Amino acid sequence: MLWDASRKCLDTIKKLKKEGSISGWRKLNFIRQNLKSIFRATSQQVFRGKTEEQKKQRVKEYLKVATDLHERFLAVSVTLKNGGSLKTLTLSLELEYYNSYVNKMIDLIHRRLIKGEVIEASEKIYSIFEPHTEWISKGKLNRSVELGHLLLITTDQNHFIVDYKVMEHEKDASQVKPLIVRIKGVYPEQKIHSHSFDKGFYSKENLELLHQSGIENVILPKKGKLNQAEKEREGSAEFRKLRRAHSAVESNINMLEHHGLNRCPDKGLRGYKKYVGLSVLAYNLHILGNYLNAEKIKKEEKLSKQRIRYRSAA
Repeated sequence: MLWDASRKCLDTIKKLKKEGSISGWRKLNFIRQNLKSIFRATSQQVFRGKTEEQKKQRVKEYLKVATDLHERFLAVSVTLKNGGSLKTLTLSLELEYYNSYVNKMIDLIHRRLIKGEVIEASEKIYSIFEPHTEWISKGKLNRSVELGHLLLITTDQNHFIVDYKVMEHEKDASQVKPLIVRIKGVYPEQKIHSHSFDKGFYSKENLELLHQSGIENVILPKKGKLNQAEKEREGSAEFRKLRRAHSAVESNINMLEHHGLNRCPDKGLRGYKKYVGLSVLAYNLHILGNYLNAEKIKKEEKLSKQRIRYRSAA
């Protein structure tokens, strides 16, 4: 990611040079190619190198070149603050933005690969273009890791999505209480027969809260070892039946991915959330269309049978 941030800074320098806002940088193409070569060589050494000393030496060389570039970018930003056209000012802010990531990445790489520190998740950056991006560990055999945001969806017995939320650095268990409030707000006078959750939503507080909310059948399996009372609760015929029905949400999620949520082309967190909303709308319209189509086919079959009976009677 240090290479990406440096590359964007060099691209901005090229635009500024074309505008005539700065002088120098005659070897811009060489600087870019040289930095790219050092980046590739460093990556190979870090992932395939044999000794830790060689790895650290290569990383230090890479960081030295990146640090020198960072200081040059900083000097350009300071010079451009004295004034210029609107386009020059815009490019100056762009350079300052990407250069801040150059500085951040230099610090993270030095701490991680030179000092051997463990970087906290809150300090890590997964995209300089979409800083809100999160690292999602799915715990599955194939695609175990994805970049984006967790999406909480609630579907009814007819497979319509009745509630959704884009989660930002949140865990499943913390979503139960606000979800109940939202569902009651949409359906204030309807009694919910059952509400099913994954194990990740379990906590004693959540289980008690769901029971107190007036839901007839709470399907909230516990993680870990069960005591006797929990075995009886989860072993009942009704619990097992509704628990098996919960697997339908997986096909709903798969269908939702085919309605645009596999990859988001919009920029920014606001654009991300808007895109999610449009995808949910497209999904619900598709489900509604399927029901209307099924009703149309059913009516046509009924009319066809009536014609056959009429002709037989004649």
